[in-house]
Amino acid sequence: MMNAGIERKGEYRMLTRDDFINLYRKHRQEKVLSIYLNAEEHDPAKRRAWRRALDHELEELEAKLDAAERPAYEQALAQLKRELRQFDAFLPERGWAGFATAHELLYAETLPVIMPDLARWEDGLRAAPYVRALKQLTPVTTVLVDSRQARLYRYQQGDFTELFHITADMFFGDLSDANMSKRATTHTGVRGETDTDAAQRFGEVGTERLLKHLVDVIREQAGNDGTIVVGGTNEMTAAVIQRLPRTVNGRVLEEPTLSFYMPVPELKRLTELAASAVTAQRHDRLIEQVTDLARSGGRGCLGRPATTRSLDERRVEVLLLSRTLNEQEPETADYFVGTAFEQGAEVEEMKGAAADRLDREGQGVGARLRF
Repeated sequence: MMNAGIERKGEYRMLTRDDFINLYRKHRQEKVLSIYLNAEEHDPAKRRAWRRALDHELEELEAKLDAAERPAYEQALAQLKRELRQFDAFLPERGWAGFATAHELLYAETLPVIMPDLARWEDGLRAAPYVRALKQLTPVTTVLVDSRQARLYRYQQGDFTELFHITADMFFGDLSDANMSKRATTHTGVRGETDTDAAQRFGEVGTERLLKHLVDVIREQAGNDGTIVVGGTNEMTAAVIQRLPRTVNGRVLEEPTLSFYMPVPELKRLTELAASAVTAQRHDRLIEQVTDLARSGGRGCLGRPATTRSLDERRVEVLLLSRTLNEQEPETADYFVGTAFEQGAEVEEMKGAAADRLDREGQGVGARLRF
C-alpha cells in the first residue's frame, strides 16, 4: 500500500513522477476507482460542498455500472470513503486524490493544487488530473539579497520555508589574504589608508564573498530543474543573476517587488506568481520548439493523429497537453497522458498563450520526440 492518506498537519506525501508512473503501470490491467476532489472552498455558507460534489460524481458513475462489477466497485469505494471520514466541513489544502482497487488502497492524500471533481471506475488509474499536482514537486528557490545579507526560501508542495540567512559579516574573519590594513601607513609621500577606506574595502570583499557563497547555495538548492526567483536591491539582484551558471538559463526570474520587509505570506504569494511566469515562459519556448520541429519534419509532432501514432511507436519524449483539452475532453486527455506515462515520457499541461497556440495548431496536443 503506497499511502494510508492520514492527515499530517499540513504535510503531504505526494507521489513523485516515478512513483505515479510505477503505480500506473502496476495497476494498468486492474479495475481502479479514482476520485479527485476540488477543495478550494472556505466559505462557511458552503460547508461540506465537497461531499455534495462527491455524491453527484458517484451518482453519475453508479448509473453506468453493470450489476456484475458493483461488488468490487463498492469495496474500492468503502476504502476511499474511510479515508475521507477524517475530514468534516472542509477538505484541507486545495485538492484531494485517492485511488483504490477492490482489495487495496493505493493512495489517498490532500494536495496543494486545485483538482477537478471527478470519479471513475475503469482499467487503471485516472492519470491526467494528477499531472497538475506533479508540477508542485519542482522546487522554487526565492532569494532576497542586498550588499549586507541574503535570505533564501524554498517553495515546494505548497509549503514556503526559510532555508538560510547569510550575512557579509560571516566572511570578515577570513580576509587575511586581502592585504588590507585598518591603519594608515607612516611612509613619507604615501597617502595612508583611512578607516573609511579600509571599511569600504572590507565591505566590498565581504560582499563579493557573500555573492560567491550565495550562488553556490542557490545552485545546490535549485538542482537540475528548480526555478529561481531573485529580489532585493537592483545592483545585487543583477550581480546574482550574472554569476549564476548557464545551466539555469530559462529557470531564473528577477522580481523587483520582493523585499526584506515583506510579510512571509506576501513573499509566498509573489513566489507562486513568479514561478508561474517562469513556467509560462518555458512553455512558450517548448511549443515554439515543437512547432518548428513538426513543420520541418524533425523530432516533433502536432495534432491528435500524429501524436497518437508517435505514442503507439513509443517515440514520445515530452507530451504537450492543453488545459482546455484536459478539462473539456477528460477521456481523450487521459488516453494521451496514460499512454505517455506507460513509456516513461514527461507530460506538460499548458495553459495561457502556450495552450491557446497548442489548441489552434495541434487540437490541444503535441509532442517532442525521442527519434
